[in-house]
Order: sequence, then structure tokens, then C-alpha cells
Amino acid sequence: MENKTLVLIVEDENPICHFMSTALKANGYRVVSTGKGLEIPALVSSHCPDIVLLDLGLPDIDGIDALQALREWSDVPVVVVSARNGEREKVAALDHGADDYVTKPFGTAELLARIRTAIRHSKARQGTDASTGETVFTIGGLCVDTEKMIISVDGAEVHFTPIEYRLLELLARNRGRVLTHDLIMKKIWGPWFTDNQTLRVNMANIRRKLEKNPAEPRYIRTEIGVGYRMVEE
Repeated sequence: MENKTLVLIVEDENPICHFMSTALKANGYRVVSTGKGLEIPALVSSHCPDIVLLDLGLPDIDGIDALQALREWSDVPVVVVSARNGEREKVAALDHGADDYVTKPFGTAELLARIRTAIRHSKARQGTDASTGETVFTIGGLCVDTEKMIISVDGAEVHFTPIEYRLLELLARNRGRVLTHDLIMKKIWGPWFTDNQTLRVNMANIRRKLEKNPAEPRYIRTEIGVGYRMVEE
């Protein structure tokens, strides 16, 4: 998997977007950008960014509304970057799920520091299992290391696409529990997504990489008409 941090910039002012993009690329980040808030769900689900930089004054939707909609299905860290510097606006953004708030104008050093901090805090929250504190899930010969983002089978590392990895991590964190098709699609692609075929194709690809005999899966069981369940041991 690609280890280079990917940043999604949501900013409709081209000079500011260009400044942030140039500064981030110069410091080793990858960048995807858009000037429209309504494009956030599709970009987050397709590109799986490590962090989102969100302007509030967007032309198609208010940034707070976009943030609130994103938080209904995704916990990707979000740093608001806005000219709105009032306390009310900052509180509203943070209350609706922003990880931090940077007021325009700002310098490169401040922006980079806020990004590093937000990603570090996000990994601290997500890198451990909520109930057991685990970061490594071992089921038979399958090992899912959520801290290093490495998956191995019988000691050999196996490559997965970002979507496949997220599916496996979700199932591993909920091993032994049946996850419905709707729940999985909401967690991975967002609340608007209803394409069961895409989910089935991804699961089939995962099984081909994991299982010695995909027709008789050892790790991920299909609950017909309901969803999928990763075995506990």
C-alpha cells in the first residue's frame, strides 16, 4: 500500500488552494483537491485520504453542513481552514466533528503542524480496538496489523487496495459479529451507496487473496441475504 500521506483539499479560492497544494507537495504529501463541498463524499470514498482540509465558504454547500454530512459515516480527520474567525464559527465546526481550526491567513509551518497533530490524534483513536486495546488481530494464519497497516497470511505480506484494506480492518475489528451489507457499505463508501455488486466484487477479490480455497472460505463467512462475518479464531 502507498504510505505517503494523502490530503484532500476542499477550497474554492484557486490562489489559496494552489498555495496549500504546493506547500504540501514540497513537504512530501500527496494532494487531491476540489472547490465543491458536494464532491467530498465521492472523493473521500474513492481516494481514502488521510486528512481533509476544509474551507467553510464553499459555493455549493456551507462547510459546516458538508462536515456534518461527512461525520455521519466517516471519521477521517478534518482540519477546517477558513476566513471565519469568530468564536461561534470555531465552536460550531469543532462541535460538528472538526479536529482542528486554522484561520486564514496562515503560514506553511502552522498548517503542517496542524496536519501532523490531527493525523497523530486520529491514529491514536483508531489504532486500538475500542474494547480490548488491540492493534494486531490474528485469526488463524491471518494477521491484520492496524498500526502498521499490514496484512499477512501464513507469515507472507499480502497487498490489498485501500478499499479492500478498509473492508478487512472493519471485519477484523468486529470479528465474530455479522455485519450487514448496508452497515458495511455505509462505513466504507458512505450513506448514499447502495451497490451490493461492488461490495460483492471487493469481497471476492479479498477472498482470492486470503483463502486457499475461496469457495470454502476459512476467514470470512457469508451470511446469505444478510452480510459477512469474520471468524474469531
